[in-house]
Amino acid sequence: MRLGILISGRGSNFEAIANSIARGKLDAEIAIVISNRANAPGLDIARERGIPMRVIASAGLEREAYDKLLIDELRTHEVDLVCLAGFMRLLSANVIRAFPNRVLNIHPSLLPAFAGLDSQRQALEYGVRITGCTVHFVDEFLDSGPIIIQSAVPVLDGDTVESLSARILVQEHLIYSKAIGYIVDGRITVEGRRVSIREED
Repeated sequence: MRLGILISGRGSNFEAIANSIARGKLDAEIAIVISNRANAPGLDIARERGIPMRVIASAGLEREAYDKLLIDELRTHEVDLVCLAGFMRLLSANVIRAFPNRVLNIHPSLLPAFAGLDSQRQALEYGVRITGCTVHFVDEFLDSGPIIIQSAVPVLDGDTVESLSARILVQEHLIYSKAIGYIVDGRITVEGRRVSIREED
């Protein structure tokens, strides 16, 4: 399966996916890494690994105009599955229609709790004892698509945004590749909001 990875920043989840592929734990190929920011550190990771990459700058572009460029680039590279990895833009319904049930995102909370930005700070301010991360299909609304897999992370006394974020990130790196693997292996069925995962043969 050919993956298109969308990034805006450091690309740590992209790197974790690339590592899973390199170790033979994930039967996929990264066809293209696309960033909407030319200075995204994740582009250096792609460059070092020899992975095709492209900057499609989003500044000053309407969402639908930007997404058309994005769709064209993904189709040019024959991408089967689109993986958002710290991509700081909302996608329009056009992208979702172009890749139905083929756009994934990872979010640093147990959705539907603490959607949007600064989820770790939201969790601390609310006082929850458990938070975590979620891999979900993307729809045209913010952090609201059907949930594939989640991992819980305890909130410890004395946690800061930084310490909590670091522990959540460890789990993100584990479950994103796992979710992609479910799709690669054809183990996922989606009915409405419910995602079923077939047991391994």
